[in-house]
Amino acid sequence: MNAALLLSGGVDSSVALVRLQEAGARVTAFYLKVWLEEELAGLGDCPWQEDLEYAREVCDQRGVALHVVSVQRDYLESVLDYVVQELRAGNTPSPDLMCNRHIKFGVFADRYADGFDVIATGHYARITQTIDGPRLLTAPDPVKDQTYFLAYVNALHLERAVFPIGDSSKTRIRSEARANNLPTRSRPDSQGICFLGRISYREFVRRRLGVIPGVIVERESGRVIGEHPGHYFFTVGQRQGIGLGDGPWYVVDKDAVDNQITVSRTPEDYLRRTFAVSSANWINGSRIGPVGKSLQVQVKVRHGSELHQCRLERTIVPGQAVVHAESALTVAAGQFAVLYDEDECLGGGVIKPLPS
Repeated sequence: MNAALLLSGGVDSSVALVRLQEAGARVTAFYLKVWLEEELAGLGDCPWQEDLEYAREVCDQRGVALHVVSVQRDYLESVLDYVVQELRAGNTPSPDLMCNRHIKFGVFADRYADGFDVIATGHYARITQTIDGPRLLTAPDPVKDQTYFLAYVNALHLERAVFPIGDSSKTRIRSEARANNLPTRSRPDSQGICFLGRISYREFVRRRLGVIPGVIVERESGRVIGEHPGHYFFTVGQRQGIGLGDGPWYVVDKDAVDNQITVSRTPEDYLRRTFAVSSANWINGSRIGPVGKSLQVQVKVRHGSELHQCRLERTIVPGQAVVHAESALTVAAGQFAVLYDEDECLGGGVIKPLPS
């Protein structure tokens, strides 16, 4: 097996490299550079150079060639611009899903992975190739499971995907890293959004969209009770950083056109049992079924271990469905709903809240 491995400089992808070698694969490692010096200059430090140095040390130790691939322009257009457009429209973007779809399993797969049998990453997920196409399965560790972030990857690209560590816990991966004396064995897990590094997300938003004062309105009375620096600094369900006393207050609605946010002391005001899913990517379309079919599945509305029972109905509009959840959920326009059938990730799409 001739494997192209996306090496991040962290412990997960490092152990993935070791496991590929132990399985007899011929491994070539690639480091994807996405850091945008000009666009993000002055906002803080990104550890990409440190990441790259660790990746080089791992490859030197394991006798593997490492290629540094710049996808900065593609990242700007496919991920960074998407984030800004969604924020400006009043939505809550999901950059990590777009990175996996358009960069790791998009630009890289199409432009740099010719001649390789598989594309491997250090994601905590499992995949099974069948005659009907790939089946994306959850990792045994529900806390580390990353299928939520992979749910928007095109099924054609998943046909070449391999996740060597997807069947293991983080504790096991750390143990293997120590046993192999990998340079990354003690590196802490990365946190935050992929393109920001150590930069404050709020500062990134301020740099790209500026400060545009608007009013905060109380839902119950309709009174103006405060001001905010821009609707794009807030998301539905937020309760921290609103700047109001006598709380707790919850953001229950946003108006991007009038640059207004609406708050309430009652969290139930933003909860939804029914919401639409648009621009859906179905990894296992046959499991979803035809238009009009009702399917009992589980849904995640954010990354994490929490699954919610729901009923999914496909509509006549291509790529659209309606989710009827058994319990009320916090959903915001632009976030992703990812559907599961037990341990299989069926895919997902963009949340469009319906009127309450």
